[in-house]
Amino acid sequence: MLKIDLVAVGTRPPPWVVQGIEQYSLRMKRDCRFQILEIKTSDRKKKQSVAIHQEEEAKLIGSHFNSGARVIAMDSRGKIWSTEQLAGKVEAWSQQTNHFQFVIGGPDGLSDVIINRADEIWSLSNLTFPHFLVRVLLAEQIYRALMLNANHPYHK
Repeated sequence: MLKIDLVAVGTRPPPWVVQGIEQYSLRMKRDCRFQILEIKTSDRKKKQSVAIHQEEEAKLIGSHFNSGARVIAMDSRGKIWSTEQLAGKVEAWSQQTNHFQFVIGGPDGLSDVIINRADEIWSLSNLTFPHFLVRVLLAEQIYRALMLNANHPYHK
């Protein structure tokens, strides 16, 4: 069974985000174990550089990485994939490991340390989305990719 972690900076998402994630998590229950690992956002009240905030968050993110997992960083510098391309990647990755970790950064994005550690860098769009909304979009796209690979009509 697949294990999919969403490693995300930010705690206390709005209820609609929690509900959306729960819906897709329940739908994926038979195909994978989907969980969110929340990382505390660096204290922006401290007058530190963006790099310092990213570095603090990177340390916490890295502590959640599993050595056998495929790490996919969500970043605007990444490639944009269609749903079909994502489904193909999930299928190919599944030949190497059953554990995927998708990483969403904080307000300032991911540090270069995390980007360089990632096996893949994926951008959902050329648009900028709120980080909590990305969680729901990502959960839905993962679910859609799994359904596409299972020849389930949800994708249509």
